Amino acid sequence: MNILFVSSEVVPFAKTGGLADVCGSLPIELSKLGHNVSVMMPAYRQVKGHPGIEPLNVKFDIPIGNKIVRGRLLRGTLPNSEVPVFFVEQDEYFDRPELYRYKGEDYKDNCERFSFFCRAALEAIRLVKLDVEVIHCHDWQAGLIPAYLHVEYAHCHGYETIGSLMTIHNLAYQGIFWHWDMLLTGLDWKYFNWHQMEFYGKLNLMKTGLAFADGLNTVSPTYAQEIQSDPLGCGLEGMLQGRRDVLSGIVNGVHYADWNPATDMHLPYKYDVSNWQSGKGACKSALQSELGLPIAPRTPVIGLIGRLAEQKGWDLIMDLMNRWVREADVQFAILGTGEQHFHDHLTWLARDFPHKVGLRLDFNEGLSHRIEAGSDIFLMPSRYEPCGLNQLYSLKYGTVPVVRATGGLKDTVVDATDDNLWNQTATGFSFETYSTSDMEAALSRALDAYHNNPERWNQLVTTGMNQDWSWRKSALEYVELYEQVKARRVQQWERLQELL
Repeated sequence: MNILFVSSEVVPFAKTGGLADVCGSLPIELSKLGHNVSVMMPAYRQVKGHPGIEPLNVKFDIPIGNKIVRGRLLRGTLPNSEVPVFFVEQDEYFDRPELYRYKGEDYKDNCERFSFFCRAALEAIRLVKLDVEVIHCHDWQAGLIPAYLHVEYAHCHGYETIGSLMTIHNLAYQGIFWHWDMLLTGLDWKYFNWHQMEFYGKLNLMKTGLAFADGLNTVSPTYAQEIQSDPLGCGLEGMLQGRRDVLSGIVNGVHYADWNPATDMHLPYKYDVSNWQSGKGACKSALQSELGLPIAPRTPVIGLIGRLAEQKGWDLIMDLMNRWVREADVQFAILGTGEQHFHDHLTWLARDFPHKVGLRLDFNEGLSHRIEAGSDIFLMPSRYEPCGLNQLYSLKYGTVPVVRATGGLKDTVVDATDDNLWNQTATGFSFETYSTSDMEAALSRALDAYHNNPERWNQLVTTGMNQDWSWRKSALEYVELYEQVKARRVQQWERLQELL
């Protein structure tokens, strides 16, 4: 198939979260399967420092409100592939210090910026003569594309049967703007209604994409169910219920070329499922030394990596840590940044309990790999988690995950119940209710197995390490979804032709 990805961020060019990882990895796997894939993204300031990006002799004039804005295209490729990446250059919109906000405040013209981007992406199809069957739109920044396809390009030669798939990476971010920004989109006011683009009197670009796209999906099957009800539907649960027949979930994959303890260049010692005990033991000692923790082979290390925010369960973690640093024989290896009050509290714990808390308040790619390899347990007690990646890394690195059973965490971590252990499908420990007591009970079960039942612990580790959460697996599922979207769009077009 011929597929165009349209995304506001793509690794390695620009990233704020997991969206960029998906759009930097999935196109390569689809290409390996024999499909023709292209990627479209804005030419941000940080993009232009990458080697191999060249200007094309392609310019376009885009109507935005009552003015015409000129842009042009640049071209590069995804690393270690032949997948082309087209960059929409418009320096007034995209040559800025950050992608969406600056000093904690959203850019006031974000609606204008991404209206331009969506129109430019559609114009680029014609200008560079791309053969496109499905446009894969990611999050609210690409939400206008399905609307433009159905409204303005429905009868344009070459666009008539292009299908659109809208992927929700995190429904909490919807691209909501004041109603007068509707003028910037160029779409008729008749579409500003509660079925399509209007949301409590405001313009909602995520809702727009969900209303007009030929297919909808999100990044795990459980999250696809959760967003059809309150609170995770974030006000759009009614619309998603109404479109549940075209809504599905596919778990994100892992790029094992980067995340594999047998080949990981960030690790002091490499290992696989055949020698994980010695390999993880060596990585654990090295991690304890790096973080200033006592080297204690039998003291469990609990790893935590990522955003320090309540969504990730840090209110529960703080509650537990306040007691466990005094009472429990455990160590915490923590890497991340986020809300200031969590920074302050963790800094205090690390200062007063340096033998229990190893803390780095920053982003460090190499250390994130070493925490995965050197920890015994990885803790993810999220309030909600559309997919999650660290639990998948943990499985590969033999680090037993303890998670709240929500979203992708529920879909990827099999709780160590007696039945699951008997069936040899268990890979970690999970809990249902969002509470400190339930999280503590799950962690206590994990520590009991670690200390008192080595056979059970070894089974959990090896079962997890042998699982396949590669992007190839996810890519095959996406191919089936693209084919459904394409067939649905063609059927719509054929029915329309019969009416004319």
